[in-house]
Amino acid sequence: MNSSIADNIARVRAQIQAACQAAGRAPDSVQLLAVSKTWGPDAVRQAYAAGQTAFGENYIQEAVDKITALRDLPLQWHCIGPIQSNKTRWVAEHFDWVHSVDRLKIAQRLSEQRPPELPPLQVCIQVNIDGGENKSGVSPQELPALAQAVAALPRLQLRGLMTIPEPAETEAQMRAVHAQAQALFEALRQQGLPLDTLSMGMSADMAAAIAEGSTMVRVGTAIFGQR
Repeated sequence: MNSSIADNIARVRAQIQAACQAAGRAPDSVQLLAVSKTWGPDAVRQAYAAGQTAFGENYIQEAVDKITALRDLPLQWHCIGPIQSNKTRWVAEHFDWVHSVDRLKIAQRLSEQRPPELPPLQVCIQVNIDGGENKSGVSPQELPALAQAVAALPRLQLRGLMTIPEPAETEAQMRAVHAQAQALFEALRQQGLPLDTLSMGMSADMAAAIAEGSTMVRVGTAIFGQR
């Protein structure tokens, strides 16, 4: 991409605003999460200079190095990649949010390892919404029990759900999958869980996700360029 990171962020924000307007939603009801995986601290600094403060990282070792290098900036860091048991302490100590909890064991370790001087770790449960065989995420059937168990852990605050559906060919297909996630989200709220976050939608399906209720879209390439 020849355009600057600042230009790209402005373009993505305009797309979010247009999608919100089309869906009859307030523009500030959807947060932009800039996915900065594989990009160095300088790229994050450029995005911050353009007003972006929330960043998503997939690779925990790389992310911890980056978070450490950018301690001087008031950034919010979201872990959006798979978490192995031997990496939970790094996540608990360095991140503000985790979108990819899909097992109670991982949630329990995050709660136990969250430093007491930090606020509770903000958590979304990853749902394998369309049953992809090689995809992370809890099944929709197992979700209610896991959500109740995670919500009871002392150093975590359950905020909502995250999905990464398989690519779809049409807008209608995209919307149908996102609508399933929205229905699960609402069902959990009706069970008494105070959820407020639906992390769904990336560059290709952002408008469809916003139309179906997404509150946070995860955008990387459209901001930072091709990796």
